[in-house]
Amino acid sequence: MLGKPKELEGVLLVDKPRGCTSHDVVSRLRRKLAMKRIGHAGTLDPMATGLLIMLIGKATRVSQYLTSLDKEYEGTIRLGVTTNSQDADGEVMETRPVPAFTETEVRAAMQTFLGDQYQTPPMFSAIKIEGVPLYKRARKGEEVEREPRFIRVAAYDLTRFAPPELDFRLRCSKGTYVRTLAHDLGQKLGCGAHLSALRRTATDKLRIGSALPLEEIERLPVPEIEKRLLPVREVVPSFAA
Repeated sequence: MLGKPKELEGVLLVDKPRGCTSHDVVSRLRRKLAMKRIGHAGTLDPMATGLLIMLIGKATRVSQYLTSLDKEYEGTIRLGVTTNSQDADGEVMETRPVPAFTETEVRAAMQTFLGDQYQTPPMFSAIKIEGVPLYKRARKGEEVEREPRFIRVAAYDLTRFAPPELDFRLRCSKGTYVRTLAHDLGQKLGCGAHLSALRRTATDKLRIGSALPLEEIERLPVPEIEKRLLPVREVVPSFAA
């Protein structure tokens, strides 16, 4: 009698497409690999693309460690328009004219966000208050007090200056809401803003260049996917099986 097949184990780097949730990626990989023990280390909003670290089998044990690592992003901010979600998926709340900023002025404003600070999470987030996710309250038009969270912004650089659009590169700690940084930059500049595009390019030393698009992974035979799995000890040297 044949024994139970060996469960896959390892870290899979996925390039998440725009328009699906991080949980959607988990569900699609569960179907593809015919196993339930799959998770991820660090949520990406549906609008965002890029590096999603998938944990297969026993690798789910290192979720907390990988989630705690610093992240790197590239994205685009749209000046002059604020939305209720602080990104392009939300409803437009206000439109204002964009002053004739200089590149130097925008860079200087961005630099004020560097370092240790407390950030108030947006209403459109999965944080639960009294057991209810904030986004459910936000959809009802409710606004509740949120406790600020400690974050660290190590780099916030302007990479393209083309008002009303600004491209940026960001390196930050876990728990940082990039769309809130975009919103707050707009408030500082006095014209409002929202995050119109976002791509995670790295989590610590794990980089997007080593990831495969989700659609490509779904087309691969399972043995080929297994070859793409990074050993847990390679990603987290201190891991003990």
